[in-house]
Amino acid sequence: MGFIDKVIKEIKFSIKLANKPARLYKYHSLKFAPHLAAFNKIAAHFEERKGIEIGGPSRIFQKDGYIPVYPIANQVDGCNFSNNTVWENTIKEGFSYDTGSKNVGYQYIVDGMDLSVIPDSAYDFILSSHSLEHFANPFKALTEWIRVIKTGGSIILALPDPRYTFDHRRPITTFEHLLQDFKNNTPEDDLFHLDEVLALHDIKLDNWVKDHEDLKQRALNNMENRCIHHHVFNLALLEQIMAYFNVKVLQTATSFPNNLIVIGTKQ
Repeated sequence: MGFIDKVIKEIKFSIKLANKPARLYKYHSLKFAPHLAAFNKIAAHFEERKGIEIGGPSRIFQKDGYIPVYPIANQVDGCNFSNNTVWENTIKEGFSYDTGSKNVGYQYIVDGMDLSVIPDSAYDFILSSHSLEHFANPFKALTEWIRVIKTGGSIILALPDPRYTFDHRRPITTFEHLLQDFKNNTPEDDLFHLDEVLALHDIKLDNWVKDHEDLKQRALNNMENRCIHHHVFNLALLEQIMAYFNVKVLQTATSFPNNLIVIGTKQ
């Protein structure tokens, strides 16, 4: 089977999975996708170390994923906003966060906006895949995420590349807008971007909604499902954000099928 055939097969399988329990994604990996170039140069930031993931578990961090952190970490804990989510169905707080690494991690049921149950510098690294775009106030979330990792600790952010997703018609959010949301302490029930989402969301590329009315109802119930992409990012914006938070960028990349990736260390 050639590479193109494998890509087509992967896309068809992913679409099929969209109608299955979301936790099945955990067991499916992109076996033909290459690891991040020069991953061995940054592997020491994660080997035998303890981290936490906001959302997840995520295929991208699996053994055969683009950034195979899970297999080399000592333990990865998890954080999700609810004990019942679109992506994972029913989950419970406690030692139930299973990434396939050597130790099962602790599953927190708390909003990623407020990690006050976790002390400062508790972790060596933090992971987030396709999560930050779901926060109305991403700078406030990042303030918490960076707080709970040690100085010198690492952060990996993977976000959807809007060029290949249902956000491709939407404009890239400006740094100034994100900063203003932070200064205004914008709450998570904010729907400022609702009209933009309803006007520009490409339903044909969203397997989770049936039609425009379904999209609208899901968006209006966002505090229950947290499905809205409040903001749209590119690599340049992510690098600007990392600089603002005094995070030294080690690598940036894009990966199949629709990931923007930035990896950095807390200074």
